[in-house]
Amino acid sequence: MTQDTRPKTQAPAEPLPVDPGGGARISTDVTETEARGRFVQTGNESYPTLVWRRFRRSVMGMIGFVLVLALLVLAIFADFFAPMDPNRADLSFAPPDMIAFQNPEGEFSLIPYIYPIGETGEFDPVTFQPLTGPVLDSPTPYGFFVRGYEYSLFWVLRTNIHFFGATDGSSLHLLGTDRLGRDILSRGIIGSRISLTIALAVVTLTTIIGTLVGITSGYLGGALDSWLQRFVEFVLAFPQLPLYLALTTLIPVTAPSNLFIAFVIGVMAVIGWAQLSREVRSKTLSLARIEYVRAAIAVGSGDLRIITRHILPNVMSHVIVAVTLAVPTVVLLESFLGFLGFAVKPPLISWGLMLQDTNTFSVIGSYPWILSPVGFVLVTVFAFNALGDGLRDAIDPY
Repeated sequence: MTQDTRPKTQAPAEPLPVDPGGGARISTDVTETEARGRFVQTGNESYPTLVWRRFRRSVMGMIGFVLVLALLVLAIFADFFAPMDPNRADLSFAPPDMIAFQNPEGEFSLIPYIYPIGETGEFDPVTFQPLTGPVLDSPTPYGFFVRGYEYSLFWVLRTNIHFFGATDGSSLHLLGTDRLGRDILSRGIIGSRISLTIALAVVTLTTIIGTLVGITSGYLGGALDSWLQRFVEFVLAFPQLPLYLALTTLIPVTAPSNLFIAFVIGVMAVIGWAQLSREVRSKTLSLARIEYVRAAIAVGSGDLRIITRHILPNVMSHVIVAVTLAVPTVVLLESFLGFLGFAVKPPLISWGLMLQDTNTFSVIGSYPWILSPVGFVLVTVFAFNALGDGLRDAIDPY
């Protein structure tokens, strides 16, 4: 036999840590302290941990996640963040107050001043209409955690503390006012509660119905699958927008606002579940042929156990992404129906209802700040789309 002439290396006193990614052991030309500084032993990571680790690498996904959290907090504590009473009437179509880093003496200031817009005492030489501009000699005093109109926090605690507002109780219109003189910023913040509630309620109902129908149809198959798919095709064949308008006109105009919103949510949910059920069915058909599902069937597991323990957890990744992408669709639909007057009735407030003041080009041309509610819709749609795109990349096992 040939003698092994390769140089021998002395084994370390203690075993060196192993690369958690499955790599080889660290070479012995580094000290144990350096090796422990490079690699940290970790246990087996769960699937949610792996998804979160991949998701936080997505810049747009994290931006969407932060914006969604901010929108939910804004909707829950809407009265606290609203600086003005949403029903208080001031000057009609008042322009937004001017924010300037300039004190009344004209000097630069690190603290911004808010100057209201009022009449300057001059007239337009053509139309002879009074000109408006910032009133530089009387800025609006503002502050944080100030007292304003009273509201109920969680329908229990009565308080009048607001995050931001005028300290002397004067008017503060950072986005201007509508045709009735109501503050657009405050109404937009309060309206987020109704708009997001409708969107989340509709998406929750459509997700539950679509997931149950899709899994049942795809797993059981046979005649039940054929009949369910014909019904799904029947629902998808309807033109949704005319059907929305037709169904929402069935409820009387004099009905209570809460009943009207519940009816609108029901109409959107009844029509919106079919597409998700078709997607879940296709995923279920592929999962039903995997080896561990066939093994569960071979050992005598019941259909309910197989669906809940093996198929549903694998379908949920697709459902979660579908939910985040469905919320913007419902927000846009509610805004459109609210603009037409079919979603929310006064005195409730929603972003679509606020856009009813923009029904003429003359109003938009003369008072462009009346389009401010569009900003709330754009931010919401962008936030949920960015969140859904980041989750789709993080959840995808490939």
